[in-house]
Amino acid sequence: MSRSPEAAPVAEHPHAWFDAARFGLFVHFGLYSIVARHEWSMTWERRSDEDYSRYAEFFEPDRFDARLIARTARQAGMRYAVLTTKHHEGFSLFDSALTDYSSVTACGRDLVREFVEAMRDEGLRVGFYHSLIDWHHPDFTIDELHPLRDRDDVAELNAARDFPRYRAHLHAQVRELLTNYGQVDYMFFDFTYPGDDGKGPQDWDSEGLLAMVRELQPTCLVNDRLGIPGDLVTPEQYQPAEPMRDEHDRPVRWEACHTTNGSWGYDRDNLEFKSPELLLRMLVDTVATGGNLLLNIGPDGRGGLRREDTEALAAIGEWMTLHHGSVQGAGPVDPALGVEAPPGAILTQKGARLFIHLATWPMRHLHVRGLAGKVRFARLLHDGSEVTHTTIDPQERGSHTTVRGIGEDVVTFSLPIRRPAVLLPVLEVRLDENGTAPPTGPGSADTTAIDIQE
Repeated sequence: MSRSPEAAPVAEHPHAWFDAARFGLFVHFGLYSIVARHEWSMTWERRSDEDYSRYAEFFEPDRFDARLIARTARQAGMRYAVLTTKHHEGFSLFDSALTDYSSVTACGRDLVREFVEAMRDEGLRVGFYHSLIDWHHPDFTIDELHPLRDRDDVAELNAARDFPRYRAHLHAQVRELLTNYGQVDYMFFDFTYPGDDGKGPQDWDSEGLLAMVRELQPTCLVNDRLGIPGDLVTPEQYQPAEPMRDEHDRPVRWEACHTTNGSWGYDRDNLEFKSPELLLRMLVDTVATGGNLLLNIGPDGRGGLRREDTEALAAIGEWMTLHHGSVQGAGPVDPALGVEAPPGAILTQKGARLFIHLATWPMRHLHVRGLAGKVRFARLLHDGSEVTHTTIDPQERGSHTTVRGIGEDVVTFSLPIRRPAVLLPVLEVRLDENGTAPPTGPGSADTTAIDIQE
């Protein structure tokens, strides 16, 4: 039988940890958390820097507990976490020699260092989000996204701004992050918007930024938002329906980033939270199509976590305790296996294990095409209980109490009537390594008709 390519040992490639992790935490925190109306509120509300920067006087993150965040992430089954070191508003959460507009000045705390240390203590990989944009910096030129874009004197204001000086500032801050905090596993840059009134790779000197990362942190992953090829692509707020490929039809590493409620930063009045069931379905869908899920939470203005977020992550964590094998280290089903997902099922594979996630619970029988002669054993993953299986003779017509044959390549699994009390039941199928099922053994395949009165 064919093995999933995702089953390769983690030590083979410096980025293999990312491919095996599958699930990470995104944390958006900054002055916009005090505003509590969205992380882009500065530009949506056309606010001047003089007006907006006053929030730094009131930045008191007394409830920002990096260790709690790290523990919450680990218990949810996440293997890495990414923090906003600086968002578009320009406020840095780290100790920077280049600006006083930072958490160190505002409250005497280097929140990035706290985050890094907490994540490492919990065994999580560390990622930094860093915005290429900076609406606070006096040399960042006014463009189509800038809060001052509607002013009549934009040309005059830009004439007094020195963008190359800002670019040097951007590079210097990235250098600080890559040299002052130990190993950095992932750099999530954000973002490039080329055009007549935007900014592209040449503006940022994206090639120079990428070269810096490669020099200072050789094993660090870099995303695609510098506007040049990186190590992965990052679809935002949508779920790819199939494994992602580049313009040459080659498979690419990818990570979908999503919010729990539609806002990245704390938005007090946004109560459109996704249910734990939906979030878990998104995670499994992502793994089944070969990607990672980076799930975001936005701590409030004091740094506290929202109850809705912690409850959802706890529910996912409870499921992951019993079912992590179907996610971590797993990936899409090898096409050579020739298996078809039944209606309402999501399939992942890890080596000789096929995981069937049952978003809908069938009435007693689950029919899976393409598995005949390949099944050694099957069990429900949450409790390890055996699920018997058979291949019904395709000539079997069925009767009042017997199931008719569907096809010679179909395996029929006999499920309990009662749906397991877990967020998403999973049937684990152990595949025969030679592509044929052994003639004997627990749950071995046969061609006996199923009598529903048994």
